[in-house]
Amino acid sequence: MIKVLNLFLLFNCANCFISHLNKKCLSNIKMNNALLDNNDLPKFSKIKSEEIEEGINFLLEKTEKDFEEYEKSLNGDVTYKSVIEKQEEILFPLEYSWGIVSHLNSVKNSEELRNVYEKCQPLIIKLFNKMEQSKPVYDALNSLLEMNDLSDIEHRIVDTMSKSMHLGGVGLVNEKKKRFNEINLELADLSTKFSNNVLDSTKEYELILTNKGDIEGLPDSALALYSQQAVQAGNKDSTPENGPWRITLDIPSYLPVMKHLKSSEIRKKLYLAYITRASEGKYDNTENIKKILGLRKELSNLLNFNQYSELSLSKKMASKVKNVNELLNLLLDKSKPAAKKEYDRLKEYYLLISLSQLDELNSWDIPYWTERLSEKELGFKEEDIRPYLKLDNVLEGLFKLAKFLFDINIEEVLTTDNIDVWHKDVRFFKIYDSKTKEYLASFYLDPFSRPENKRGGAWMNSCLGRSKVLDKKPVAYLICNGSPPVKSEEGNIPSLMTFREVETLFHEFGHGLQHMLTEVDDGPAAGINNIEWDAVELPSQFMENWCYHKPTFTSFAKHYKTDEQIPDELFEKILKQKTFMAGNGMCRQLYFSALDMYLHNDLNEEDDILEVKSKIAQKFLAKQPLNEDRFLNSFNHIFSGGYSAGYYSYKWAEVMSADSFGAFEEIGLENEKEIKELGKKFRKTILAKGGGTHPTNVFKEFRGRDLNSDALLRHNGLL
Repeated sequence: MIKVLNLFLLFNCANCFISHLNKKCLSNIKMNNALLDNNDLPKFSKIKSEEIEEGINFLLEKTEKDFEEYEKSLNGDVTYKSVIEKQEEILFPLEYSWGIVSHLNSVKNSEELRNVYEKCQPLIIKLFNKMEQSKPVYDALNSLLEMNDLSDIEHRIVDTMSKSMHLGGVGLVNEKKKRFNEINLELADLSTKFSNNVLDSTKEYELILTNKGDIEGLPDSALALYSQQAVQAGNKDSTPENGPWRITLDIPSYLPVMKHLKSSEIRKKLYLAYITRASEGKYDNTENIKKILGLRKELSNLLNFNQYSELSLSKKMASKVKNVNELLNLLLDKSKPAAKKEYDRLKEYYLLISLSQLDELNSWDIPYWTERLSEKELGFKEEDIRPYLKLDNVLEGLFKLAKFLFDINIEEVLTTDNIDVWHKDVRFFKIYDSKTKEYLASFYLDPFSRPENKRGGAWMNSCLGRSKVLDKKPVAYLICNGSPPVKSEEGNIPSLMTFREVETLFHEFGHGLQHMLTEVDDGPAAGINNIEWDAVELPSQFMENWCYHKPTFTSFAKHYKTDEQIPDELFEKILKQKTFMAGNGMCRQLYFSALDMYLHNDLNEEDDILEVKSKIAQKFLAKQPLNEDRFLNSFNHIFSGGYSAGYYSYKWAEVMSADSFGAFEEIGLENEKEIKELGKKFRKTILAKGGGTHPTNVFKEFRGRDLNSDALLRHNGLL
């Protein structure tokens, strides 16, 4: 997932307004405010919560004044430089500094930071609303579109900006404009509240186990983590062997219980806590969901759209709800029969082994028995793989693959070498072209889960984007929530990853590559900027495929104690695991996509959201959710992220990514010379062209033909 500033997601401002504050101006304010230093990388350790409000208020005042002068300058002849590039010289500091604040709010959340964030956010929204609705700028953009001297990239940038301003309410007047701006403020506030409620409800829950009989089935790696979490919570006497053990709802802690703990009753307790997050008490998101959906529809109506889905899709490749539904139904037709067979097989196995008198599997028992069936049919346990997946080794293999495919060298820079970070676990890397030795980009990697102050999930975000006007090279944030190192009586155990965590790391690195290897110099279209939302997952999902490429996987899958390479037979079992229960996995994603689209397209005021959820689940899922299920209350993707009426994007882009990887399969993955050449082509097209060219044309340039869904179905064992 790409994590983008809420400001730009909500108001279509991304790529429209970027600026730069000159050094002379900065000398006139307090230079000890680290937030205002945009000459180099952020000075995270020097940024103080109490100084954020002062810094942002200064930038707001300066930006508004400069923008008003800019508007006046547009009365005469306009050029691309005077309209587009001038914006990059006005607004960069505000975007940069607010980006730092938003980033810290996600990875180092605290009451102090949260309070100042909520104070500043409405002020920023008001300013960007004002700029988004600037008639002089809108007229200047449309004048540029009538000229014939724009390059293709420049024309696409100007056209996108013009459309974005239209969707930002530039054509609204009087009461409609006032109400539009009020809704934007309300939506931003509700989005923040939604996300905070999910974080707080997740963070607040803990399950303490003290009886050795209660931990039966749990692997040693999980017990070490749970003991470490108990120590961190104040129970200094906890050990992995004797406990007590503290379990939380963040994924590295939650999943081992669901997959391995023998006690169904304890699994039930944890499962119910997880599926009801943010659904009761002071963290209840139920009303927030209703308000968000209502306001989004009202906002859309003000812009003459019947539904929010129409507004959202007007900026995406799919363009129409009909096209989305056709894709979802196509994939459902192939995956639902397989999902039913998979579930029936699982149920049959469960009834045989457990001697249960139940006709159905309990929802909290499905992960456990799926894991047991996997062990039986595939002949290995997930825990068998972890000792071979040490984070440092995985990174080494990932970087080796990147060098082979894309001709880049990645070098770590110690954070003691004038690189400031927000947590001691964060690492920093620089990317160079292998042949020219040119410095290309940098990235931070924050690999581990920290449920006390870091949001769940994984994402890539921009710290700095490429821009010829600002003379900037790209810098990315790559954020994961993987398994941290643990301490045991045997000594310190490094981060040993699950296979899914490896896939996630490759996924986020793919996003980062598109941001960092862009060759577009125009900031508004560099990297991921200006790419249609349903295409941004292409490079990330493409990179996941290499986890199943034997030379790549075996290059880093080495035992953390002996350095022994993973046995060939174990890798072959991993390959089989890829399609194990794949029908159910596909249906689950289709269910999320269809539910998201229904909420933003078909929902009526009198509809009960839970009944709607149940109805869609019946169509898409082989096993129906519990009545207690409230997963919508923690569905950050669509209520506090950028995937509203867009969750289908994962599948839309996965068709593109699978078809792209299919090109490598067709020439033979063992054919190193041709694979390397195709990797260069992928870099020069998919990764390099950013948002300067429509993704349909970029894909055709790489693939040499139109899109085909066969590869996706084949990769999932459904063709």
